[in-house]
Amino acid sequence: MASHSGDSNTDREMILADFQLCTGIDNIAEAITLLELNNWDLVAAINGVIPQENGIMQSNFSSEASQASMYGPHRESEAANATAVAATSAADTATAADTATAADTAAAECAVPTCSSLFSSPSQLSPSASTFCPSAPSPRHIVERQPRMLEFKVEYRQRTVELVLEDGTTVGEIKQLLETELGVPVYKMQLKGWKSGDVSDSTVLRTLHLPRNVSLYVLTPDIAPTATASTSTSKNSVLPDSLNQNFLLIISHHEAQRDYNLNFPGSRTIQEVKRNISDLTNIPVRYQQWEGWPASASDDCMTLAVSGINYPCHHLTVCQRSSPANAQVPQEECADVHMISDSEGDDFEDASEFGVDDSEMFGTGSSSCRKTPMMPENSENEADALLHFTAEFSSRYGDNHPMFFIGSLEAASQEAFHGKARERKLLAIYLHNDDSVLSNVFCSHMMCADSIVSFLSQNFITWAWDVTKEANKARLLTMCTRHFGSVVTQTIRTYQTDQFPLLLIVMGKRTSNEVLNVIQGNTAVDELMMRLMGALEIFTAQQQEDIKDEDEREAREMVKREQDEAYRLSLEADRKKREAQEREEAEQVRLEQMRKEKEDEKEAIRLSLAQTLPPEPEEESGEQISKLRIRTPSGEFLERRFLGGSKLQMIFDFVASKGYPFDEFKLLTTFPRRNITQLDPGSTLLEAKLFPQETLFLEAKE
Repeated sequence: MASHSGDSNTDREMILADFQLCTGIDNIAEAITLLELNNWDLVAAINGVIPQENGIMQSNFSSEASQASMYGPHRESEAANATAVAATSAADTATAADTATAADTAAAECAVPTCSSLFSSPSQLSPSASTFCPSAPSPRHIVERQPRMLEFKVEYRQRTVELVLEDGTTVGEIKQLLETELGVPVYKMQLKGWKSGDVSDSTVLRTLHLPRNVSLYVLTPDIAPTATASTSTSKNSVLPDSLNQNFLLIISHHEAQRDYNLNFPGSRTIQEVKRNISDLTNIPVRYQQWEGWPASASDDCMTLAVSGINYPCHHLTVCQRSSPANAQVPQEECADVHMISDSEGDDFEDASEFGVDDSEMFGTGSSSCRKTPMMPENSENEADALLHFTAEFSSRYGDNHPMFFIGSLEAASQEAFHGKARERKLLAIYLHNDDSVLSNVFCSHMMCADSIVSFLSQNFITWAWDVTKEANKARLLTMCTRHFGSVVTQTIRTYQTDQFPLLLIVMGKRTSNEVLNVIQGNTAVDELMMRLMGALEIFTAQQQEDIKDEDEREAREMVKREQDEAYRLSLEADRKKREAQEREEAEQVRLEQMRKEKEDEKEAIRLSLAQTLPPEPEEESGEQISKLRIRTPSGEFLERRFLGGSKLQMIFDFVASKGYPFDEFKLLTTFPRRNITQLDPGSTLLEAKLFPQETLFLEAKE
């Protein structure tokens, strides 16, 4: 197992050496970062760093390599053998001192075939070979660019679909293939997992600069998951919901004795976490030493959702392991500075006669010669670095300068591009280099000119960075790769020190950011103003379209809000009407209940009175009998016999037992009209002169 690890490290060292040879990138940390972004795929990394035009790559080596490419691998081998024989012959005939020179010459002549040997066929030659090419390649040296194959693993609920596609395929074509495999309509499908954010269906994969292996997932918010899919998950797959979960990583920086509490979505890869920590701690990814990752997190391309870390919180520790390369960099920088100082001193010796320092005259001089650098090399965060930059810029060139945005490049992009359409601005990225002969002139005459300061302040968000130090330049390139893509990074890398400072004009679009113009340090004030105005004109046209779209969208949203408000008011009116109706019905039910209870009470009293009445006496009983005939309000007659000695209360109880209670009705005689209910209920019928017979009638009381 140790042998396998050693072979893997050896292979990566070879890939790193070949990558630096083909791209010309001397910074080891930067080269490793680019290779890690492409999962150590050499061809993908080279294609991402050096963009190809029109699908054609030029194979313009030196004369020996060109002939080898024309006549195939056999002739290439012959050319290499001939070179080796020539080197051997030179070594045999030369002195010991000349032997070393001949060997070095032979090694230099063999350097070009080493780069070409990285690819199995002429069609795979890296475009970086143009570094060694003659100025006018013959048509025979131009070969058609072979399509790059990408391997996709797409997860949808419990299913995983694997696709192998050319990099010329569009996102819409991937969705059509997934529609066939998954049975999900394209219009209901959301394809997620792109590192650059959401992309349109017309986007070509080549423009996204993807690694060879890509993991994506499909979301279908309009399609409800089945019971099986929601209750069971595959052991080797992850549901999209887990990719959207937020993981809190508590990362302890060992050297700084500091903890970082960082929130990441489950779709973020381990590699992206390490790059973010690199920005926070200034520890390159290749020098990071971690503790706390689970054994299942064996691949940096894995997402946090499948890495096996604890949810919702996981603890990690990071520190920097020592590297001999770090000790060598300052020596190389000092050597470069020394050479520049010597050459400038030789060319302009006479300047000292007038009491003028060379570096003051031309605005140059190494950063080590200045008391205070424009930007510290190892600042913990970008805001502190930019505060230092602004203070130093003001101390050198005065306070009349553009207002530099204090914050990260991402925050500056958000400020410029992601507000309302009417409030958006262009982003101006000023890149300073103290080693350039143009820096002082550009800063004092261009960046501090009243017209330029006013124009930038009104129409731009200006963000600045110092690339004098190699570490700061590498950090800038990493930020540009993350926010603008590898094309912008390669564009900045191609500029030499004497072409700095640079002013990049960036315009935000719906799906990506576009660099409209790169203004070099040798530009005059009038030309600078014209180019700024030209960029503003392009931006204004785009802004008007965005404003129109935004106004239309806001109008639609206003109509929708008005409709929603009208609908809400209608629902409110219906609710009040329904509540009033419910109250009325409840009141009716209550009254009906009271009426029923009252009737039940009356009925109970009536039955009770009927039971308490003595039986009706017989006519032949031999006692004094009074026969009463009572007419009701409805016209009916009630007839009954009573004993002459019976009390009037018995008559009242009899009438009440028939449904005519004493408190609601009064009992009257016909002639003369008397109100019997006003008499003493204890008096007898004989005393009330209701004997032997009498006709009475009932009348409701008022």
